Amino acid sequence: MGFLASRRAQKEEENRDFDAFQSIAAQVVDVMATAGVVLDLNNSVLRASPGAIQLGLVQNRRLIHSTLVKLVEKAKKTSGAVQQELLLETGLRREKVWVEARAAQFGGEYVMLLVDDRTESKQLEDTRRDFVANVSHELKTPIGAIGLLAEAIQGATDDSEMVKKFAESLQKESQRLANLVQELIQLSKVQGARVGENSTEVDLAAVITDAVDRNLLIAEQRNIRVVSSAESGTVVMGDYEMLVTAVRNLIENAIVYSNPASQVGIGLKVVDGVAEIAVTDSGLGISESDQKRIFERFYRVDPSRSRETGGTGLGLSIVKHVSANHGGEVRLFSQPGVGSTFTLRLPIDTQEMP
Repeated sequence: MGFLASRRAQKEEENRDFDAFQSIAAQVVDVMATAGVVLDLNNSVLRASPGAIQLGLVQNRRLIHSTLVKLVEKAKKTSGAVQQELLLETGLRREKVWVEARAAQFGGEYVMLLVDDRTESKQLEDTRRDFVANVSHELKTPIGAIGLLAEAIQGATDDSEMVKKFAESLQKESQRLANLVQELIQLSKVQGARVGENSTEVDLAAVITDAVDRNLLIAEQRNIRVVSSAESGTVVMGDYEMLVTAVRNLIENAIVYSNPASQVGIGLKVVDGVAEIAVTDSGLGISESDQKRIFERFYRVDPSRSRETGGTGLGLSIVKHVSANHGGEVRLFSQPGVGSTFTLRLPIDTQEMP
């Protein structure tokens, strides 16, 4: 009897220890920042964190992704933790989610599965890689052309007409390279800018006047009439030079894509506490498919025209970042054959600043 009583007491103590362990494990899982799941050896889910539920990893106390089940099975056969990067499809819309999953067996009868959502960092890494590839490609074109033109000039020293022709092309390519580097610098500045900390009162009429003046030369070269209508008094909090750059880019874009001897209009109005600077061209318009990508870096609606004018494909991306830095947005209305209107919208109320 003494032996049986001793075994019973030992068993009760083990049960209390197990209950305490389960309680602690449950508390740990519940407060996890990442998605956490505790399973038994039959792969039944004993506990799932709110993050695991939100990611859609568990349904009816079972893991619903076969790749995660395989990782758990692998952990049962391994002394340490196993880790793998996986692409999951979650929710009714089957949205793709990149995760880093780790699984380890503990207590001899349980497996802990941790899943970290890496989708945002994956997208940022892809964006960075694409950006570097695009910059390399964009820089390679004018640099290669400059090298070839320099060789051509060396080989044509006895032909003054050819030297003059090659020199003009060399100047054009060097200007294209300078424009690209300058806009890369501007894009870098607006992407990392924190306008709210150093914002000042900016009169948008002055911004428009300055932006128009900076485009007079290109407008004269293309025989485009630029007409602006903006009364002083509309003031926003922001960075003056950054706003001038954004409006200048919109006007330059309108001039480049307008037909020669046509007109570009710039207007300013206030609607429900939002200042709207609209720039309208009289070009060929933008198709619906192009409108979805028009603000992407290096995207060009008409690559041949961009090569002719030295466009970098960064101007509208800069406008988008400047508007976001000022708590605003940029909108596009366009119809093929009619023309396009880009509208920079900026909140006048300083409390709406980021």
